[in-house]
Amino acid sequence: MARAITTVMTTDPVLILKNIENRCRISANGLPQKAETRRLWSGVAFRIGHSRMVAALGGVVEILIYPELSVVPNTRSWVRGIANLRGKLLPVIDMNGYLHGCLTSLGKRTRVLVVDCEGVYTGLVVDEVMGLKHFSEETFVTKPSGIDEALRPYVDQGFCVDDEQWGIFRLLNLVESPQFQHAAG
Repeated sequence: MARAITTVMTTDPVLILKNIENRCRISANGLPQKAETRRLWSGVAFRIGHSRMVAALGGVVEILIYPELSVVPNTRSWVRGIANLRGKLLPVIDMNGYLHGCLTSLGKRTRVLVVDCEGVYTGLVVDEVMGLKHFSEETFVTKPSGIDEALRPYVDQGFCVDDEQWGIFRLLNLVESPQFQHAAG
């Protein structure tokens, strides 16, 4: 409903301000009555073999192209070596080797997730990193299907988006695992 805008010729500052306020109210668009907000869970998306995983942002410190490594003698086959990352030594663990006994084929998509979890600073070799991924809470699942059995100790929840399963990879479960802690060969 439009009201007539009247212009008052006056020198009284209060009347001038009231007139401006009235004109603004008449021509202003209303604000939305209820803003809908969606809660999102964000993580670093990566692939181990054919399994799609996401790790919480707080645990992943950095993502590296496969670095130059020094071999560490008398370690398990899945310990790729140690890297010097800006003066800090970074043990590099091959996730396919650790989980399946078969080392990752290094390629142009191979990356190292640098994680710092409960004081354990390490690099995890993965097949590919897909970047940051956001999931709405409607896509959350408590028992994601199609997760590789070797990943089960580290994945108990996930997301299902367009029939794709994404497991939430629990870095804490990995670093607390006795097998992971005993890398000596």
